[in-house]
Amino acid sequence: MEKLFAYLLQFGHVNAQQFELIRARAKHKKIAKGAYFAEAGKVSAQIGYITDGIFRVCYYDKAGDSFTRYFVYENRFVVDVNSFRDEIPSAEYIEAITDCQLLVFSKQDFTQLSALIPGWDDLFVKITSYVLENKLKVTSNMLVQDAQKRYLNFLDHYPGLANRVPLHMLASYLGITPSSLSRIRKSIH
Repeated sequence: MEKLFAYLLQFGHVNAQQFELIRARAKHKKIAKGAYFAEAGKVSAQIGYITDGIFRVCYYDKAGDSFTRYFVYENRFVVDVNSFRDEIPSAEYIEAITDCQLLVFSKQDFTQLSALIPGWDDLFVKITSYVLENKLKVTSNMLVQDAQKRYLNFLDHYPGLANRVPLHMLASYLGITPSSLSRIRKSIH
């Protein structure tokens, strides 16, 4: 819980009384490896703060092949923002790729916090903007880089994550085949 509070404080002010309101509404939840936190076609009814584990945001093509858009890991929020905020069906899946533990807030609890804590909505606008800016930087760089440079940048941006993510999912994220990723890893290690 303390890491959640430290994370929130990076984006705005929250006092001790407000932390107690947050603590009272946060529910501990475990999600097993391979299970979904959010599913395409369903409305996301909760937002989670990851205390342990890694999720991937992905979609499936008509042939059933999955494509990894990005990873979300410890000390970050995980949610399909549009689905959660606007109560519309999600366009993608959020899959646990390790066993995960989270602090979750239901839509109702999140809305109550918004009513009880001045600046709550602004705090999440700042968090969302920060996350989107970082995603755009990484994505923009990936468009103009060769595969090895994309992998090296992944290592820089996500230290320690490459060894915790399945090879085929990392390759999918980087837009290369698993065998190409294996060759790149061998050439730089």
